[in-house]
Amino acid sequence: MTTTPRRTLGVLLFPGFELLDVFGPLEAFGMRLARDHFELVLVAERVGPVPSAQGPQALADLGLDDPRRLDLILVPGGIGTRKEVGNPRIIEWIEKRSATAELVLSVCTGAGLLARAGVLDGRRATTNKASFAWVVEQGPHVDWIEEARWVEDGNLFTSAGVSAGIDMTLAVIAKLTGPELAEQIATAMEYDWHRDPTWDPFASVHGLV
Repeated sequence: MTTTPRRTLGVLLFPGFELLDVFGPLEAFGMRLARDHFELVLVAERVGPVPSAQGPQALADLGLDDPRRLDLILVPGGIGTRKEVGNPRIIEWIEKRSATAELVLSVCTGAGLLARAGVLDGRRATTNKASFAWVVEQGPHVDWIEEARWVEDGNLFTSAGVSAGIDMTLAVIAKLTGPELAEQIATAMEYDWHRDPTWDPFASVHGLV
């Protein structure tokens, strides 16, 4: 396994975030096997509880104004993205943090927030197939990929809906630390990792291909 520096991952929270979009990736990044590689923090407009789309709250460690360096940022989706695309504080934070992060990740409709911030302009990206049309409206200058489990374009990783974020996360871990650790984490999670980023049965379900 390749030795790598410990990186801080900041996950953005907002009211109405999708639980698995956040905690699926956090399960993988936060497994004991990966603790020498990643430190995890939750970020929101204010420190404290943030309600998810499903009801349970998550506790944000940092506010948007906290200057702590974030090597990786992850923007989840959820019904709350419909409101947050019009929140200048969230959009400005994404734009600013994306400019200095090593990698920028989104799950599901979180790609809509990245698109609204201009982060995806001129880049390839994907998103939740059930909400594809809405997300595309947020980024007319993005090369949206209809059929993909996740898309890697430079330092940007965007995934399809909800559970696809776990597959993307394992691909990110493999990229940063080597494939052995990603395989070990998938096994420890008893997770059937879809390693092919083009595997996407849901694109046809939703009439995109």
